[in-house]
Amino acid sequence: MKTLFSCLALVLAIALGLAATLGPGLLEKSMNIVLPQVETPLSDEAIALHSTLTIGDLHTDSTLWQRNLSQRSDRGHVDLPRLREGNVALQMFTSVTKSPAGQNYEKNSTEARDNITLLAVLQRWPVRTWSNLTERALYQAERLQALAADHPQELGIITSQVDLERVMAARTAGSKMVGGLLGTEGSHALEGELANIDRLYDAGFRMMGLQHFFDNRLGGSLHGTSGAGLTEFGRAAVAAMDERQIMIDVAHSSEAVVADVLAMTDRPLIVSHTGFNGHCDSPRNISDALMLEIANEGGLIGVGYWDGAICTPTPAGIVEAIRYGIELVGEDHIALGSDYDGTIAAPFDTSGLILLTQQMIEQGMSEAQIRKVMGENMLRFLRENLPPAN
Repeated sequence: MKTLFSCLALVLAIALGLAATLGPGLLEKSMNIVLPQVETPLSDEAIALHSTLTIGDLHTDSTLWQRNLSQRSDRGHVDLPRLREGNVALQMFTSVTKSPAGQNYEKNSTEARDNITLLAVLQRWPVRTWSNLTERALYQAERLQALAADHPQELGIITSQVDLERVMAARTAGSKMVGGLLGTEGSHALEGELANIDRLYDAGFRMMGLQHFFDNRLGGSLHGTSGAGLTEFGRAAVAAMDERQIMIDVAHSSEAVVADVLAMTDRPLIVSHTGFNGHCDSPRNISDALMLEIANEGGLIGVGYWDGAICTPTPAGIVEAIRYGIELVGEDHIALGSDYDGTIAAPFDTSGLILLTQQMIEQGMSEAQIRKVMGENMLRFLRENLPPAN
């Protein structure tokens, strides 16, 4: 009998080991997808222009996944080699801490099962992250900081205007260094404690989303059950973020929350990854009228690459959404907000961004518009809204 139990224990240990080793990769391959596309020859014009662009992306969830971002991977959408291939200068890395099973755009109860708990255990994250959302965000920040420390010529962490100019100067001198910024995917990571804003700020976070797929202590999610605006705690959190010059992202916030934040802050907002409801009628997108209000206050809107945001996830479909946004809010308020590695199916990974440049040319966008949307708007916004120094 002891022999039988020993054998069963060995089989179980082997099974758990295989699940921990192979499971995360297989899971990510099934969730972060690159869609097959018809190959299109690149024009000389697109190749020449793309090499001179300053390119920035307001949203990727790459730190959620337990793979080595210094190496080119056969899964997911973003790593340092592919960022360099795509000529990306600025990349916002957003830390996901809570996400519901199914990621329903219409409605999610706060009691819905959280996917990130299981993912943290499966990927063998530190035990401190298994039940604490603040620790999940901090762990993802630690991973990005370690990546930059190990590859200082390839990744520079940006927490201030000084850091930003250092990265841009290096690129002007010929470096392919990527400037990485830290943001949160919702403020679930605060765990209901204002003091955690300081902890996250000290860890390098300079953009904070307010909600993700669930309502939280700050207020209603666009995909929650209440539709509520900012709570008293939410108002206090927004005020604290303003005081620390933390950029506020309302990508998943209820329309009532967005309206409340617009009313209480003079600092411009970010919608880091989205589409336009007038272009793609989706519960993922807030109203065009509210988008216009955000832009009128100097805000920046990152256009996503997946079907829930833009309806047609092709290079042409992304550019059509961008052009709609330009017509709605103006060319100074549109940026890229891929939602790479955010369990989406995208038409290309970050190494294929030249396909957007080519489509923008083909759809008649001017060179000035292309430069702004591909990254100059993001660069300007960061110069104006990051803290001057660390």
